[in-house]
Amino acid sequence: MQGAAQLGLDMSEKTADRFETYARLLVEWNEKINLTAITEGKDIVTKHFLDSLTLPVCCGLDMENAGMIDVGTGAGFPGLAVKLLCPSLHLTLLDSLAKRLKFLEAVAAEVDAQDVAFCHARAEDGGRDKKLREQFDIATARAVANLSVLAEYCLPFVKVGGVFAALKGPMAEEELQSAAGAIETLGGKLRTVQDVTIPFAQLSHKIVLIDKVRPTPKQYPRKAGTPAKKPLT
Repeated sequence: MQGAAQLGLDMSEKTADRFETYARLLVEWNEKINLTAITEGKDIVTKHFLDSLTLPVCCGLDMENAGMIDVGTGAGFPGLAVKLLCPSLHLTLLDSLAKRLKFLEAVAAEVDAQDVAFCHARAEDGGRDKKLREQFDIATARAVANLSVLAEYCLPFVKVGGVFAALKGPMAEEELQSAAGAIETLGGKLRTVQDVTIPFAQLSHKIVLIDKVRPTPKQYPRKAGTPAKKPLT
């Protein structure tokens, strides 16, 4: 709760208890399936939870009743962590591994997180699904791929007028230089790069906000595996 307060968040004891449950389940399930290399309690709080919570705090994104998809969610970061803070968020967690989604379903049930959908698919296939394509106010991803690849994964999910929010490391500006053409091709326009300070951690992170200004051309995303092998330029 102290870290949340340093981010300017008013976190109730009930919400803090839910995060504790999330951390406990993460450690327990990590013994059975590979979810994270971060298993120490303090590191889970700083490098997973607080890092995720910088998304609504530092970028001024309105999460109230917004529809958000977390692409390649892994162990649920940042999406499920943000959901615990913002209960009215309509959240979809997408991942290519069913075992991860089973873990996330277990966490959501244990902490009573409502209005969470679980989608077992590769990002490229999900981005072509009419039920998902250009249906979300926000698409987000953390530590999935470099920005040119990530843009092709995520921008197809965002409706025109929405935003793609990428949680990136300190090299975000360098990635942006090579991803500029891909972002424009996919219907995006850079809004800002936001510096992120995570309480109690010596980490330098950035959040890249890309507005969806035009529909993504029908040929994108390309078939599964192609964006990573042949990134757009």
